[in-house]
Amino acid sequence: MTTPARRVIHTGQAMVDLVLEVGTLPVRGGNVMADSATRYAGGAVTIVVAAARSGAPAVLAGAVGTGPNGDLVREVLAAEGVEASAPAVEDLDTGECVVLVEPSAERTFVTTRAAERRITPESLATSAPAGGDLVCVSGYTLLPPTRDPLLGWLEGLPEGVEVVLDPGAPFAGFAPAVVERVLARTTVWTSNAAEALDLVGGPAAGEPDRAEAPGGEEGAVTGADLVALAEGVAARLAPGAVVVVRDGPRGCVVLAEGESVTVPGFPQTPVDTNGAGDTHTGVLCAGVATGMPFPEAARRANAGAAVKVTRRGPATAPTAAEVDAFLEERG
Repeated sequence: MTTPARRVIHTGQAMVDLVLEVGTLPVRGGNVMADSATRYAGGAVTIVVAAARSGAPAVLAGAVGTGPNGDLVREVLAAEGVEASAPAVEDLDTGECVVLVEPSAERTFVTTRAAERRITPESLATSAPAGGDLVCVSGYTLLPPTRDPLLGWLEGLPEGVEVVLDPGAPFAGFAPAVVERVLARTTVWTSNAAEALDLVGGPAAGEPDRAEAPGGEEGAVTGADLVALAEGVAARLAPGAVVVVRDGPRGCVVLAEGESVTVPGFPQTPVDTNGAGDTHTGVLCAGVATGMPFPEAARRANAGAAVKVTRRGPATAPTAAEVDAFLEERG
């Protein structure tokens, strides 16, 4: 009897990113001219596309609207073989995220809320998660009005479903009761160092400062002890949970089965860091879904994110073959 493939299921917001490349940000009330303007499917799309390109069956459980934005999201998902399980939201289009990208590849965001916020426990349940599947949760989905339907659905998941939390910037600031409900169900935490530091609640080593990470993602923490951060996060989770703390080109630390492994990164000269962290999460989940140990999956995730920052657009993750070639070139 063939064992069903483990799936990567994402519950978060599929958005359309309107990416504007600018020489500099305008002052308040000012004006700048954009060098280019491009529409991409982004948000949760970036993660499921990265997972699919790394060989895992992927499902978007989040809501998709009807209109030009929703059509673009569905078109991209279909081209990558990703299932959109929930029925379309008939009376509202998918929202947009305006992304201002500076020459340094730093990004500034303004996000709307629209059809992607119309989830219910019933719409999420169309993804039909089973034991072994990885259900991805974004901290941004824990903002109202998606918080309560998501929490209720998560707490009723079948035994053996892995819940992968990518907390995002807002998570540590939620009400303590919400934070604890989510952490109680989390079996895999994956975040950047700044988000881990926010949860742990203090400097991990040497009064680290937040800084931009060239070749990586926003919110890096310079001088931080990533192992100590991972251990601090693990102390908040159920026994046996896995913790991944990433720090852009420095790579990441994986804490699994009581052992910490430092997985080096691959510094790049970035052109667009939008989607680097999401690409890392998608490749990581795909590796685990296809049977890799976490450190091996994390090495591939580091490589996937490194390739992604050399490409414009959020959902531009490399394929498994491209990750293989990248790693072979680097020995």
